[in-house]
Amino acid sequence: MSSILTNNSAMVALQTLKSINMNLGKVQSEISTGKTVESAKDNAAVWAISKVMTSDVSGFEAISDSLALGQSTVGVALNAAESITDLLTEIKGKVVNSQEDNVDRAKIQTDIEALTNQISSIAGAAQFNGLNLLSNSSYDAESGTSSILSSLDRSATGVTSSNIDVVKQDLSTTAGVFSAAGTGTAANAMTANTVAVGAPAAAAYTVLAADATAGVMFSIDSLEGDALDEAIVVSVNDGDTVADIQDRLITALNFAADSLGKEITFSADATTAGQINASNDKAAGGAANAIVAADMQKLTGATDDGNTTIGGKLSLLNSFDVTTEDGAEAALGAIEGLIQTSIDSAAVLGSTGKRIETQADFVGKLTDRLTSGIGALVDADMEAASAKLQALQTQQQLGVQALSIANQAPQTILSLFR
Repeated sequence: MSSILTNNSAMVALQTLKSINMNLGKVQSEISTGKTVESAKDNAAVWAISKVMTSDVSGFEAISDSLALGQSTVGVALNAAESITDLLTEIKGKVVNSQEDNVDRAKIQTDIEALTNQISSIAGAAQFNGLNLLSNSSYDAESGTSSILSSLDRSATGVTSSNIDVVKQDLSTTAGVFSAAGTGTAANAMTANTVAVGAPAAAAYTVLAADATAGVMFSIDSLEGDALDEAIVVSVNDGDTVADIQDRLITALNFAADSLGKEITFSADATTAGQINASNDKAAGGAANAIVAADMQKLTGATDDGNTTIGGKLSLLNSFDVTTEDGAEAALGAIEGLIQTSIDSAAVLGSTGKRIETQADFVGKLTDRLTSGIGALVDADMEAASAKLQALQTQQQLGVQALSIANQAPQTILSLFR
């Protein structure tokens, strides 16, 4: 039946043409934007996944910047630590020269002081963007490490961040100063002891605790009648154990005794952790060789009077005095330990720098992989889109012609009325 009111052929042709035009518009959008999924209405699930991954890529790009900053900071500190090691080696040469009797020890001492000042200058200037990893003379526990954002870890429960902790290496030559007696708490104060003549290991002092918020003071009021100029203050850094503090105290105490030419030896007790033994190396009947009223105290931020300074790991350099035979011998015994301290610090910074470098390389590759994955989800296949565009343009032309033919069908009815 033919009808001039209802043209079924035209309606079918029109729907076909609309479908072709819609597909053609979609393909043209893919070509212009480069994406098959441009918004949530295109494919909600894929769009949501791609947006999460895109946010992760942005986060990892920021992490790359953080790692680059951290790598530069550690690099500056490492170069400084290596330079300090070279200067300490040079000081060792001066100390060795001072062992001879026929040398001008005063001039050698001047050279050592100049090199010590240079070490202090390097340690103080080894900062990048305000962060110095070679300075840690502080009561603040948080100052002992610097955290570098290294990763974002996504799980079913959310996103967490990971850090690379860089342990500061205090290679400063700042001398420890203990300004006020009684700053240490009563719980950490040791009673007075005396090492009598001919009584080896007659006195023992115990490091009661290792605390990153504290320094340790060990004052010797008298070594055979010669009082020290100031208390011995050693640094305490994050991660230090009782044994670490004990070793520093023993080094400082033996250096002080050797510098004064006293035959007293400090050593770690073999059975009691943290205990320091003081032995008299003179035979009974010898000259007085007593330690009088030795006292150990722990310094904390809560009790610091503002005038107490925790000494740096290389603070012993300030006590070097090779103008005397005893001082030259004491310096020779101590310089090797200071060199090893500097080497160990440089090694720690080098290992951390390598870890940051490895992490930065991984983050870069991970970012590239995530970007590639996002592309696989939402990017348009331009070759396929081009071929589809050609096909749809042909279908559109045919659809227009089919609609035109269908619209002409009612006109044939006029021939029936001629």
